[in-house]
Amino acid sequence: MRWIVGAAVAVFLATPLLTLPAAADFRGHGGPIRALAVSADGSQILSGSFDTTAILWNRDTGAAVSVLRSHDESVNTVALLPGGGMVTGGQDGRIVVWSAAGEPRELGRHDGPVASLALSADSRIVASASWDGTARLTPLDGSAYRSLTGHQGNVNAVAFLPDGRAVTAGYDATLRIWPMQDGPAEVISVNAPLNALAISNDGTIVAAGVDGRLRIRTLDGALREIETTPVPVTALAISPDEATIASAAIDGSIWLVDRASGSVRLTLQGADSPVWSLAFDPDDGSLFAGGGDRVIRQWDAATGERLNRTDAGEMTEDFGDSRGAQVFAACQACHTLSEDAGNRAGPTLHGIFGRRIGTAEGYNYSEALKGMDIVWTPETVSELFDVGPNHYTPGTKMPEQRITDPADRAALMEFLEERTR
Repeated sequence: MRWIVGAAVAVFLATPLLTLPAAADFRGHGGPIRALAVSADGSQILSGSFDTTAILWNRDTGAAVSVLRSHDESVNTVALLPGGGMVTGGQDGRIVVWSAAGEPRELGRHDGPVASLALSADSRIVASASWDGTARLTPLDGSAYRSLTGHQGNVNAVAFLPDGRAVTAGYDATLRIWPMQDGPAEVISVNAPLNALAISNDGTIVAAGVDGRLRIRTLDGALREIETTPVPVTALAISPDEATIASAAIDGSIWLVDRASGSVRLTLQGADSPVWSLAFDPDDGSLFAGGGDRVIRQWDAATGERLNRTDAGEMTEDFGDSRGAQVFAACQACHTLSEDAGNRAGPTLHGIFGRRIGTAEGYNYSEALKGMDIVWTPETVSELFDVGPNHYTPGTKMPEQRITDPADRAALMEFLEERTR
């Protein structure tokens, strides 16, 4: 990705990392988690991934409610609409609006990847930032969009000020504040390409980029910088009480900065790979992070403590610590195993061996799967994960999951044979 090339340098962090307890995480994507959004009541999480899908999660159970597949490439950015709808933007340049039932409608298409989305305060306008060098303001009703041009290169982030003006951040090391009507933007030059943007309710703009510094601009035009990590910042979020700025970095660290003082309050280790996305729960203030290891983690932002979900049903079942059980951990968000557990975002796997594809009772399959001549056996399921669902079962709603190690596939088949009878 252009905005981090050459900047990922191994470093030792000056602030000690907290040692955090193990927690129940959200697992189910087949690739790095690029985007996160949390519903206003905290009950649902929407994630977008390099595996080309978005997943809507039940926050309490950790189960996938639905898997959204429409994009041809990675889902880079997501947003939740009032009433249960969703919006996604992808590497394929498409902006897709989803109904609460998961039906897609293309809202627009950029000439380059969509890197960021934002909703206006009344949720009538979708702002999109793209690597085609433009941003757009597109009404959800499908009427004509307004194009924001002027950046020299990738536009990596977009957000709205409380008064309705759009703000963009780009690889050209500028912040731009756009007037409500057509006209030139106010240009604020900084000293580094910018990757991420967040705006508080009082209009304070927070931006960050490849040098790891936070730039904070207040309504009076004052600009200050805060040093966090010396590696690129990949995501920003502001806590519901607006006291904390969360900043994620390409080295997997997450920095919690006291907004008033500018001091680093806590440093968390999100993963051993880049943390691409952050979102605060608007209801309880906890922090979610998604990263390169395909996991969504959750913290108490006040203490830095890792949080467990209140798991329900089969999600609390002890599958043991066998190799097959460990491989299945990424599957249980979408699939159940026992006879009475029913379907989730994917069909139940109970009785899968010997069952024809597309025939699990009560599950709404993709039309493409219903006509396929496949009977699930240990051999066919293993081949599915060897080549990937997109290749083996084109048209599937399943996230792109591959298990490249033959020993891991064999262990999973042994586990499924035992647990799905």
